[in-house]
Amino acid sequence: MFRISRFVRELNDPTPARPRRDPPGPVVIWNLIRRCNLTCKHCYSISADKDFPGELSTEEVFAVLDDLKALRVPALILSGGEPLLRPDIFEISRRAKDMGFYVGLSTNGTRIDAATIGDIATVGYDYVGISIDGLRETHDKFRRCPGAFEASMRGVRRCREHGLKVGLRFTMTDDNAAELPKILDLLDAEDIERFYFSHLNYAGRGNHNRRTDAAFGATRRAMELLFEHALGGHGEGRPRELVSGNNDADGVYLLFWVRRRFPEMAEHIHAKLVEWGGNASGVNVANIDNVGDVHPDTMWWHHTLGNVRQRPFSHIWTDVSEPLMAGLKSRPRPLKGRCAACRYVEICGGNTRVRADQVTGDPWAEDPGCYLSDVEIGLAETARRIPVTPFSASRGKRARA
Repeated sequence: MFRISRFVRELNDPTPARPRRDPPGPVVIWNLIRRCNLTCKHCYSISADKDFPGELSTEEVFAVLDDLKALRVPALILSGGEPLLRPDIFEISRRAKDMGFYVGLSTNGTRIDAATIGDIATVGYDYVGISIDGLRETHDKFRRCPGAFEASMRGVRRCREHGLKVGLRFTMTDDNAAELPKILDLLDAEDIERFYFSHLNYAGRGNHNRRTDAAFGATRRAMELLFEHALGGHGEGRPRELVSGNNDADGVYLLFWVRRRFPEMAEHIHAKLVEWGGNASGVNVANIDNVGDVHPDTMWWHHTLGNVRQRPFSHIWTDVSEPLMAGLKSRPRPLKGRCAACRYVEICGGNTRVRADQVTGDPWAEDPGCYLSDVEIGLAETARRIPVTPFSASRGKRARA
């Protein structure tokens, strides 16, 4: 995850750069259930509205929670499928909160209704993330469910009314890229605190639909818009938390933007980006799926490291005899191609390894989703540059203290 707003704030309120430090345990994204009431085009878990066999019981989940606490896991993101379809979701959530975990809920929002909002508020989730793929027509088409947009937005409003921190998640493809400015307007109109911009990753139905992955030019336009939106919000005293995920080249592209807009801050931002260090799959982020299989992150469901029924998560996660985990945890990683030669690898960490694996069968090959040119990453003196035509949006101004 790349915290855009945090880096933009550094332009006016710089903090000291420190050596990269990994937390004692990873953030765990836990797909507690695979069932979902929607069939979204980019679903990495290929969920459906049916029961899936072999899912962890309540007692098994509690045992895993004890192990995660001993490993000093700081945060849990409870996901699915649709986690609110799991009958014991609030029992699990309350136990996790009582144990001191940061607990987020990742949902499509349609199940946050009058019957469930009381329990959601009582749990007191630290964050509720709701997926949106565009405005009404686009979202309903992506979700393959008429009325899904309105149901999700009602869920957003109910969370906000009950004092919960709520945000939108948006996965961009070439089918919805043009709606990004409208989604940012929606954040302002609905007073939504957080926005997560996800690049399409090649997993689940996202892998089947990767031919619709947004062209690199559109990706660059989107990032420019997000950087400017974060800057404008900070300057106008309405800061929102903007983050991106599934493409760690975003950090390098931010550096290029800073060099153009605020060259006097480029050295500082470069140091802060090195401190961040890029891709954290297999290191600072982990995934447990609905049947207890452990993966380096949520996009690696085709590669299982072990199962919590046979072996504690803490043992699985720290075992570097597994070749993929050994590579992911190494610094530098055993990268190949453009990624190995890139001058900014200390910032992005080699980007998203699952894309390389899905396309080439080699997790250490160059990431085909990197949208930076050979010239930009230091591999050529001249090459065709990727044009960037900005969205029609006002440019932000750097805030002054």
